[in-house]
Amino acid sequence: MRTVDVQFARQIEAMGGGASAAAVQVPPGIVSYQAVRTGPDTLLTITVFESAVHLERAQQGARQIRESLAAFAVEEVDTISGEVVISRATSAALDPVRP
Repeated sequence: MRTVDVQFARQIEAMGGGASAAAVQVPPGIVSYQAVRTGPDTLLTITVFESAVHLERAQQGARQIRESLAAFAVEEVDTISGEVVISRATSAALDPVRP
């Protein structure tokens, strides 16, 4: 879970359907990514990777991502990794969601 500056949270929401959203692409190795609003200034992000190798690569790049978001006062509270043991979704899960 990450504590996120209100301005950053609004920018994420704004990306849901405008021209900015077109620039957002899912990197190779990521099966799915969700950002769930858990409070007025907090988000929980869930990323599912194709393999442990992809997870390890992402963890290596996480520092650069945190540095690039420094202006938004992003605070990483915790990171937890584990194996997906049950996964079910309908085709609706393939449609991008705008908060």
